[in-house]
Amino acid sequence: MWCPSVSLSVWANAWLAGCAAPDDVLDALTAWAPNHSVTAYDSIAAGRTGLPWPDIDDTGLTSMLRTVRAAGGTRPGTSWPHRPAIGLLLPVPGDTRGLSPGTQFASDALAAGEAVVVSGDDGQSVGVVPAFTGDDEEPDWPTLMSWSVYALPDRPVIDAPDLGEAEYALRAAVRTAAETLSSLDLAAGGNQDSRALVEEMLEAAVHHRAPDHAPERAIRVLSTSAHVDAILTVGSNIIDAHSASAARIAADTLRPLATVVRTARTAAVGEILRSAWRG
Repeated sequence: MWCPSVSLSVWANAWLAGCAAPDDVLDALTAWAPNHSVTAYDSIAAGRTGLPWPDIDDTGLTSMLRTVRAAGGTRPGTSWPHRPAIGLLLPVPGDTRGLSPGTQFASDALAAGEAVVVSGDDGQSVGVVPAFTGDDEEPDWPTLMSWSVYALPDRPVIDAPDLGEAEYALRAAVRTAAETLSSLDLAAGGNQDSRALVEEMLEAAVHHRAPDHAPERAIRVLSTSAHVDAILTVGSNIIDAHSASAARIAADTLRPLATVVRTARTAAVGEILRSAWRG
């Protein structure tokens, strides 16, 4: 599915490349929550971005634009950089590539399962991690998204999977996920309306969009990734109703598909980021 870090990375990158307006970035992020705050985690991050310090005051969403611009540097033209100043990380336990071990950024990014890295031409980088806050009466409905900005000790190496290979693997994953979900439905006695649940999850992400420059293939891969991800989520819920042995078999089948989805999503976003800088 789309996540806040994907929205920030593709739209902020498009803005830096001159392919989107500031309001486009703000609109994309407001789609996640009506209110946003941006806070420097440390004094070095504050120095690199201009965020308040030592008084850790929350700043509004417009400060995200200043943060990205300050950390990414001024772009004189589309011939630079050789790669985008912005990168996406989707870390999970067992795969923390791009994270500096032992840092608070690594810990918080892993807990969130997502992060954005912004690197300047001077080699300095900051990491940005989002967190939802729900209303007391409706905790599942986010009313505030807090963005924490961390100074990074070095420029992370962002994984760049091949989009073609990722799409090929994803196609196979679609078949496996669908077959597994069907078998789980049958084993559950047909009481789970899994197709409707998958469609409901996909509809929730429809209002998140990509910049106009995004290649059609990358958009297709993101869409397919969202489909498989929804199947995995629904399948995991159905697994809970099974016997321990059946649940273990189903979980073993679905688990590798999550890696395929994450790789495909990373590859698609990487292609969208690069496409903004192709004149």
